[in-house]
Amino acid sequence: MIKRYPLEWFDSLIINSFDAGSSSLTVSENELEILNEKVVSEARKIKIHIKNTFFELKSKRQIRLLIRKYHSSLVFLIDRVVEIRKREKFNTPEFLRIFDLIVTSLDDLLSFIEIRYSAFMSLDQRVSYSYFLVWKKETLAILKHLGKIKQNSADHDQELEFITELLAAPLHNSRNTKFTYRQILYYREIITELQKIKHPVSETECISDIDLILIRMNFNSREYAEKLVAKIGGYLEGFENLSERLEKLLYICSRLSKINPSLKLTFNPSQQNLILFLEYWFSSELRYVEKKAAIEMQQQTSNYAGSEFVEKADSKLECMLSGDQIGLILRATDEARIIKAKSMNYIFKSIVPYLSTPVKRNLSYQSVRSNSYNAEERDKEIAIESLEKIIRKIKTY
Repeated sequence: MIKRYPLEWFDSLIINSFDAGSSSLTVSENELEILNEKVVSEARKIKIHIKNTFFELKSKRQIRLLIRKYHSSLVFLIDRVVEIRKREKFNTPEFLRIFDLIVTSLDDLLSFIEIRYSAFMSLDQRVSYSYFLVWKKETLAILKHLGKIKQNSADHDQELEFITELLAAPLHNSRNTKFTYRQILYYREIITELQKIKHPVSETECISDIDLILIRMNFNSREYAEKLVAKIGGYLEGFENLSERLEKLLYICSRLSKINPSLKLTFNPSQQNLILFLEYWFSSELRYVEKKAAIEMQQQTSNYAGSEFVEKADSKLECMLSGDQIGLILRATDEARIIKAKSMNYIFKSIVPYLSTPVKRNLSYQSVRSNSYNAEERDKEIAIESLEKIIRKIKTY
């Protein structure tokens, strides 16, 4: 049995009557009143039909599919009415009244679905054009006010104003009107976080309070990411001593590793997550500093062909932990029976020679094993933080 399409009347009116109507299409006052009554009546019937169908279906999957079908169809019809309304031939008080009533009725149905059946909605569904216009106006007003908040007078970059401009840019783009609920939720959450910032903005080791928030909120704007790494790079360039520069670089890496970024929401769904971009940049920067140090060492010890810094960079796996921290983790995997081998010594002998650290290319497996029994408290803390970071990463899969 073929069931009637519930939105058939609205679909026919919008697509067949208005969208495909001739240029001489007219409507009388009497026809307008009849049409108004029909719009209200059809909207009421659809709402009742949704309620009845909801109780007839037994599977959550079927209900979810039904609600999402209604939602996408209503969004399409509202957007179509808004586009048709812009045509010059419909620029009369009578037609404008009709279109306003149709949009209001469809918006009411959309709100009914969003509120009553929110559990079956998807955050990746697109909002209607009328919903977007209202939200856009409110959001731009908030961003404008937020961007004018005075920061530290010494802060010439006006960091908060720069961020609000990046957030507002997609909203000013007339072509970018297809926002999803997930994107709107992201805007609401990041604006709430920015409003909590205490002024003036504090900054330590070239990472400001705003940077920490934006990294955690996965603000993956290309412009912001490039500015952030340029700021960090400029800060590191101030240290001519490679050892000191490497120490600062590792310290900043350590700070960022403690941030637990939200990867479910993002500023730009088409761009790479910000934390992944930063991890790649820091990895490249570490390799650069290490190679530079290797070249300097090679120049100083040109007669020593077996220098550990002359080895090819790709001959070992680089680990961001120290030898003592690596030893702690390997010892724990043996004693916890995560890795089974004929002896603990065999585990260290099989793994350690293939590892290196940012400051040491060749590791002695005997030394690493020996030091694992006399680890300092700081090494234990860093080893635990690294394992917790792995746990958080696995939870996102």
